[in-house]
Amino acid sequence: MGKNVKVDFKELAEFQKRVEKLNSNMRQDFVEQCAKELAARLLRKAIKRTPVGVYSTGSGKVGGTLRRAWSTANQTMRVVRTGGLLQIEIINPTEYASYVEYGHRTSGGKGWVPGRFMMTISVQEIQSMASTFLQKKLESKLREAFK
Repeated sequence: MGKNVKVDFKELAEFQKRVEKLNSNMRQDFVEQCAKELAARLLRKAIKRTPVGVYSTGSGKVGGTLRRAWSTANQTMRVVRTGGLLQIEIINPTEYASYVEYGHRTSGGKGWVPGRFMMTISVQEIQSMASTFLQKKLESKLREAFK
């Protein structure tokens, strides 16, 4: 190799600054943002899948109580860190929610009403698409950082 080779490290230094900035900003905000978006998608799927009771007009009952009851535990989608895990609690405080989810015996005890599995199926769908979702989000974030 010749002795007259000149190398300009200015662009490499700028690249290093971008990576450091990305690393410091991304960890907390990016991960929490992704967790919140996945939780919002899960909540939306569970609400959509929840059945609504249909009652006759003279009964005075209104359906949809179970569907309207879905929420996050603290209404703000607050992310709780437990060790290396992030948690956002999604709840349905309606007293009969678990019976609709998993099924129950009829009032006479002779039959069985099958469960609707609105949360179980929604969780499975989110788990199956989570890695693709996170990969796209990360690629987008990296493209934004390296412009």
